[in-house]
Amino acid sequence: MAETLFRIATFNLENLDDDTDEPPFEARIATLRPQLERLEADILCLQEVDGQHPVKSEPRVLRALSRLLEGTRYAGYHVTAGDAGSPADRHNPVIVSRWPIAAARLLRHQLVPPPRVMLATADPASVEATEVGWDRPVLHAEVALPGGQTLHVFDLHLRAPIAAPVPGQKADASTWRTAAGWAEGYYLASIKRAGQALETRIAVDRLFDAEPDALVVVAGDCNADLEQTAVRIIRAAADFTGNPELAGRVLEPLEEAIPQERRYTVLHAGTPVLLDHLLASPRLTERLRDVAIHNEDLTDEVDHPDGPSPVSYHAPVVASFALPEG
Repeated sequence: MAETLFRIATFNLENLDDDTDEPPFEARIATLRPQLERLEADILCLQEVDGQHPVKSEPRVLRALSRLLEGTRYAGYHVTAGDAGSPADRHNPVIVSRWPIAAARLLRHQLVPPPRVMLATADPASVEATEVGWDRPVLHAEVALPGGQTLHVFDLHLRAPIAAPVPGQKADASTWRTAAGWAEGYYLASIKRAGQALETRIAVDRLFDAEPDALVVVAGDCNADLEQTAVRIIRAAADFTGNPELAGRVLEPLEEAIPQERRYTVLHAGTPVLLDHLLASPRLTERLRDVAIHNEDLTDEVDHPDGPSPVSYHAPVVASFALPEG
């Protein structure tokens, strides 16, 4: 039987931008290109790709990404940042695919309305509920695989566990006036992260409603490990729902196939944490060949207090599959 062999990877590039002099963009290229080449991916799910203005009056473009991919295996690949017309200024999710992208859309409050919260610590006191919107959209692309099959790829970057602003509670950009104010900001950040995850899960469920055996992969920087709320929402494991009839909708974390001592994508103050994930639908998971995290040379994210570094503080995750055609 003929098979489609392919590799998919996720990699947070850490503020990819060529409009800044620090660090020099040439240093970023020299650091990141070998990592991308080593992945040998057919589909790249990238996060933190900034957009640039070639001319101030014109729409932004992904110039920095284009420069990074020049001369690599990915130079002729299809690239999408979604259906917004032009990329955002900062932190776009971007999918780079060897095969055509039949459709792509950005999800931000299309499926989950922004919650409204009555703030408890705002100064002056809130008189009406505040809308809590997501910081970034989720990118959903339909990749046309050889043999006529469609792979649904979700590329996401969930809100970091950093307290969101609360009116009147910040003395300056890095100093909170009260512990309670910081706590409420942290609470708001958790709402944003969980909300992005919920919108992703609902979008995935709608795919399964239409096609129970859909090929789905959710990739990206979740800013959460496997047992934290956001990733549990996306996974919807059978022991979470208590309903074995929903087993066909579970998204399996592929990195669980990696030995525990190597299962991390970020080093924070010497502590290894798993924040970047590849979660796959059952039909795709059963065709998994191998999965790896390229964390051998990972740099601790707190080791550069003097300024930006050319490296990414995230390790890429890559998985390969052998999928029967037809």
